[in-house]
Amino acid sequence: MEKYRAIPQGYMTVGEIAKKMGVTVRTLQYYDKEGILTPSSESEGGRRLYTHKDIVKLHQIQSMKYLGFSLEDIKTRLPAINTTKDVSEALTKQAADIREKITALEDVLQSIEKLNAEVVQMEAVDWERYADIVVLLQAKNDTYWTMKYLSNNALSRIRQRFDHENGIQMNEQYRKIVEYAVELQRSGHAPESEQGQNLAKEWWDFTMEFTGGDIKLLSDLHNLGSNIDYNEWADKFAFDKDYIEKALEFYFINIGYDPFKIREEKS
Repeated sequence: MEKYRAIPQGYMTVGEIAKKMGVTVRTLQYYDKEGILTPSSESEGGRRLYTHKDIVKLHQIQSMKYLGFSLEDIKTRLPAINTTKDVSEALTKQAADIREKITALEDVLQSIEKLNAEVVQMEAVDWERYADIVVLLQAKNDTYWTMKYLSNNALSRIRQRFDHENGIQMNEQYRKIVEYAVELQRSGHAPESEQGQNLAKEWWDFTMEFTGGDIKLLSDLHNLGSNIDYNEWADKFAFDKDYIEKALEFYFINIGYDPFKIREEKS
């Protein structure tokens, strides 16, 4: 860099360019440190000096930041773009990235609103239960709202049974069964029909796999179905609660085994 005893005409200090361009001195110092925008010159006293060329570059940086480009892109990738085709491709990719971020933020916003609705209904602050709800919301599991009905003991048992990977697998199984239940109801298949009984078997097999044969957890989940408000179920689910219950009743009759009645008799 050239050295100057005084600030010559056409040069500006960091404070002057910061004021002119509406940025902070600290921002310009950071750009200088990271090699994003290095001043064109330096005074004899060590003051960093900027020219009109630097103003143009800073304007470009601000524009690219507004469009969502990272400082790393602005520093390394964008300066190498030399044709209008390259610019267009960079902008097209950036637009796709922005759309993806918007979708992700919309999902987060919906999750916040759903969690807030559950928090309002719960009687006490329970961050561990909130975390369970968020995990289900992330997995797009529509049963997130049932967490407020489960006992602390049941939740503890569920947490012990599942890690992230098998939790995702169980969620996928559950989603397919629910889709099947919705399809059967819309098609008018009765709970006692062959299709209804296939659903009941899948539902029960899933329940047994989910609980791992834990009778206490199985009982808690059974009680959960009894405790849930019918209107809330109808509002949250696309299939009828009674349909599953009736299908299971016929299923237990057909296999000659009702685990819940047997448990009640033992009690």
